Amino acid sequence: MPHPDSSPAPVHVVQLTDAHLFANPAGTLLGLNTRDSLRHVVAQVRREQPRVDLLLCTGDLSQDGSVASYEAFRELTGEFAVPTRWLPGNHDEAKAMSEVAPELVQSVTDIGNWRVVMLNTAVQGATHGLLEQNQLSTLDDALASAGERYCLVCCHHQPVDIGCAWIAPIGLRNADELLQRLRGYPQVKALLWGHIHQEWDEWRDGLRLLATPSTCIQFAAGSEDFKVSEEQPGYRWLRLHADGRVETGVERATDFEVKLDFNSAGY
Repeated sequence: MPHPDSSPAPVHVVQLTDAHLFANPAGTLLGLNTRDSLRHVVAQVRREQPRVDLLLCTGDLSQDGSVASYEAFRELTGEFAVPTRWLPGNHDEAKAMSEVAPELVQSVTDIGNWRVVMLNTAVQGATHGLLEQNQLSTLDDALASAGERYCLVCCHHQPVDIGCAWIAPIGLRNADELLQRLRGYPQVKALLWGHIHQEWDEWRDGLRLLATPSTCIQFAAGSEDFKVSEEQPGYRWLRLHADGRVETGVERATDFEVKLDFNSAGY
């Protein structure tokens, strides 16, 4: 049975995550202006990715959950003028997101030979993540009806241990349910998330597990206690090939100088 689109051209995807914007344009985390860092990351994407078919924004777009912060995020990323999808993280307010961009908060997107599934793992008033039954049902329906399409599944919270003891309790609480479901569908080629403010790339049972640096401050890899890194903000690019291969990498905003103020208000 032929795939829905026999074109050999891959789907060019960019992931932006964990922007933590404020209503106030001068809002900072550890002294870093989050709008400024996002602006530099967007400029880096524009220089390095001449073609973008789909923009995925995987949570914590806002730090304060304000309508103004989502309007700013939409404005700063709107210059791509491509199909865009948002999902909420633990700092987000889903209602405000939907007010600003209802058409961007969609669970299923078909593009080329691929289906992209966006899952909401945010729990109101909590830092950890959980896939509620309605989200698991959305996933089941999306995978069962994907036909010959390959699938990329996205969420906010990490579903595996990344070797940072302090962040483990605020990951996805029912990750086993998610991973077990994905094992039943070999057409699912990758699981993509944010939240951990660092790069992750691992193969497990034939599934590519991917996480991406924040567009603002970074968390230090392998840390027992909360610790930030002075690495530059970044983004992930993906090439979703027509034969199911996933090519991907992380790039950093090389022209952005990270100067953290550890005496300022914390993360």
